[in-house]
Amino acid sequence: MLSTAPSPADTARPITARGQRRVPLAAAVPISAVGGLALDGAFPALAWWPLAFLGVAAGLLTLAGRGVGGALLVGGVFGAVFHLTQLVWVGGFLGPVPWLALATLETALFAVGAAAIAVVYRGLDRVSMGRGRPIIVAAGVATVWTGREVLMGAWPYGGFPWARIGTSQVNGPFAELLSWVGVTGLTFLVVLTSALAVEVVRLRSRFRARTISITAMALVSFAVVPQFPTTPAGSIRIGWVQGNGPTAYFDTASDGEILRAQLSATERLRGEDLDLVAWPEGSVDSDPLADGVTASTLDTLSDAMGAPLLINAATQRGENTFNTSLLWQPGIPPQHHDKVNPVPFGERVPDRWFYERIAPQFIDLIRREYTPGMLPPVVTVDASTVGLAICFDVIYDAVIYDGIRDGAEVFVFQTNNADFRGTDENLQQAAIARMRAIETGRAVVNVSTVGTSQVFAPDGAVLDSAAPDTVAAAVADVELRTGATLAALIGPWISPVVVGLGALTLVVALLYSARTPDATLLRTREKSSHVHA
Repeated sequence: MLSTAPSPADTARPITARGQRRVPLAAAVPISAVGGLALDGAFPALAWWPLAFLGVAAGLLTLAGRGVGGALLVGGVFGAVFHLTQLVWVGGFLGPVPWLALATLETALFAVGAAAIAVVYRGLDRVSMGRGRPIIVAAGVATVWTGREVLMGAWPYGGFPWARIGTSQVNGPFAELLSWVGVTGLTFLVVLTSALAVEVVRLRSRFRARTISITAMALVSFAVVPQFPTTPAGSIRIGWVQGNGPTAYFDTASDGEILRAQLSATERLRGEDLDLVAWPEGSVDSDPLADGVTASTLDTLSDAMGAPLLINAATQRGENTFNTSLLWQPGIPPQHHDKVNPVPFGERVPDRWFYERIAPQFIDLIRREYTPGMLPPVVTVDASTVGLAICFDVIYDAVIYDGIRDGAEVFVFQTNNADFRGTDENLQQAAIARMRAIETGRAVVNVSTVGTSQVFAPDGAVLDSAAPDTVAAAVADVELRTGATLAALIGPWISPVVVGLGALTLVVALLYSARTPDATLLRTREKSSHVHA
């Protein structure tokens, strides 16, 4: 049985099988903390992409040659520092309890993954691989790290695929790789090169030059890959509106005040020749499918603008409540799409009966109980297909890939960042929106209630933006594109394949760990046999 306490190997002489160096536990803990902090710095607001490589390398260096107990410790330290800093904005919504709860859960999952990586290191260190050893070990470690990231983004309660390592590279020279391998694939490549750098530190000198050359060549090749091509198919003229209304969860607002803020801001676009007017998530504070006055107001506005409105509201259909985007035109039944992944403990409470017993005061604050949507994430505007993602749905690959599969030629992301004013959340979400533009080769209009809003070209270039806490309305003439990038084609398969390969790698490592004696132990036995002889 594997022990969960630091093993004697963690505090013994820092030499692993075949002579690779291991960081002593006393040094590994602070190095892990620095690694977690560095990885956080790769994301907005700092957004310095090289820190992702530094952070991952620091984390891996502390796991190499480590026992399970020690790996849980150093992995937990890395995960705690990273998630507590990366997700601090969660506390601005409902206080420190949800922030600490989410960060603790993510840290625990991260630590388990760290133990798996340590097992892979110890198992593969017992295998004789010749000159291919650095690449094989690095690939095995990268597969398990990436598999952990995929699983954390899918479980529990649908997961929370925020702050994926691939996303950190959106501002760097490797961003175009997103269109070839997607976020999961880019995470793998970042971890792979970081793991190769760790092998340079661990290996005996005669292998170092070759490993350095391989790592350098990999980075150069990643940097020169162009964006996967998509085909221009005309353009669309979208008016987007950031109304800056009172849309936070606990904002005090009178009936219709949010709608009036959007109407007032939209007046700035009157007289423009538009194909579509795009409003953010939560832009209508009553159900237009049930409220005749609201429906009439939207009819009048659409007529005045000479274009359909893409709005968002909470809608009631039967006994279910949905977070719904609607394409509104007078006299035409609205096309609509419901949010696929309502946020657990924000828009819904899974197993409410259980959590009410643990934290009733907190759970009682969450009055929303949205039902997950099942409709395609697209609407048709004239002859053009517009892909959709509502707020945090932008972080889920399946929503984006489904949009491409259903013919999206441009994306409009509707979001409400009001609960996270003054935090890094909207900057991080904007980076994800930009990432989706590069990944899919599609222009993206990312419109928020209170900011920040942006327009991205298909190559990720920023075409326009609006600062937080301001009223803004502007026109975006953006390209329509057809054709799927390689990432969109293979993306649905990458994640399960990575998880499967990661599990296989872990099993192989466990088998070698169980069947093959450690090289240090072999040398001890050999010396003992010589003495007895």
